[in-house]
Amino acid sequence: MGLFRKKKKPQYVEEILEFGEEIDLRSKRRAEKAKKIQKARQSAAAEQSGNENQGQENKKSIATEYCEQIMDAARNLEETKREYKTVTDYLTDIQIIENLPEPEFEKIQETAQNVMNLNEARDAYLNRTKTISDAQFVQMEQLEYEMPEIIKRLQENEAYQNVVKRDMQYLEGEKQEWHYYQESLEQEKKLLHRLLYALIGLFAAAVAAIVILGLSMKFDIKMPFVAAALISGALGGMMVWRYQNDGMELKKAHANINRAIVLMNKVKFKYVNVTNAVDYACEKYHVKNSYELSYIWDQYLEAVKEREKYERTNDDLEYFNDKLVRQLHAYRLYDARIWIHQAKALMDKKEMVEVKHELLVRRQKLRAGMESQADNIRTARKEIENLVKNRPGGSKEIKAILDSVDEMCGIG
Repeated sequence: MGLFRKKKKPQYVEEILEFGEEIDLRSKRRAEKAKKIQKARQSAAAEQSGNENQGQENKKSIATEYCEQIMDAARNLEETKREYKTVTDYLTDIQIIENLPEPEFEKIQETAQNVMNLNEARDAYLNRTKTISDAQFVQMEQLEYEMPEIIKRLQENEAYQNVVKRDMQYLEGEKQEWHYYQESLEQEKKLLHRLLYALIGLFAAAVAAIVILGLSMKFDIKMPFVAAALISGALGGMMVWRYQNDGMELKKAHANINRAIVLMNKVKFKYVNVTNAVDYACEKYHVKNSYELSYIWDQYLEAVKEREKYERTNDDLEYFNDKLVRQLHAYRLYDARIWIHQAKALMDKKEMVEVKHELLVRRQKLRAGMESQADNIRTARKEIENLVKNRPGGSKEIKAILDSVDEMCGIG
């Protein structure tokens, strides 16, 4: 630091400056070296102290982690003990039931039989196959008071639709018959018209032949001429009568055809109206015809009866369930209500043996689990004691945790 003090300027300035720069450089090097050494010593000391603290902290962290594991295991052990006690209480209940006097047990069995029968009836209702959908059931329920009249009206409309349809078919057939009759009359008139001209021509030819033969053969032509005239007149008269009659029949046929057309138009109008009514009803109630709607209605009524029966069954089942619980509760059972779900075991000794066997197996597994959990806790406790034994001052926190585990589980 003396290099930086103000001095008098010497006589030989160049020499002093040269030696001064060298001295300054050496001093800086010595100071930097001293700082590095001091810093290295401080780092080494800090590192040594940190390693000791870290080792202690690591021991403490591992021990704390072990303690947390022990606490979790202790809680699981407590839950297992509670479950073990519950299973034991159930086995005790079975023993109490099996040791009941015969008359008292028969009353319990009677109630249990009712519970079983009602449960079976309820299950049969719940598992039965639905004959109508839920949507159909809701629709029938909404129109419950109107549906009989709706079905009746639809049936009447369908019956009227069939009648009108038959009338249409009858009128159509009648119209066709009159058409055929009209065509045949027209053809007959045309034929008669031709035959009349042919008859006139034939009569003229016969007269000519009679006159020629009479002149050539010198005989009286009066009789042949009269005969030809009578025959031609008779045939012509018949043809004219038939021709006129056909004309009148044609008028009658034409009038009947027009009448059939008018009636068909009226019937068609009725048919369209009733068909629209039937189609709308079928579309509204999602059916094809009144038979299907009637079937759905019958199934709805049956479903309503079954539902009412199901509700009565539930009421009866609730009554007998409560009765069974009261009867068993009189013997101070741990859980009397569970037997409403195991009524079959009260009726069947084999079923009771199976229930008991299942509980014994469960209790055995729980006992094995408790022993395993206790061994794990003891092992972890020893590991903690080894970790904190040589640590100065010990760990009050860890000791308190171990004491609480001992108090909770009775494990030393």
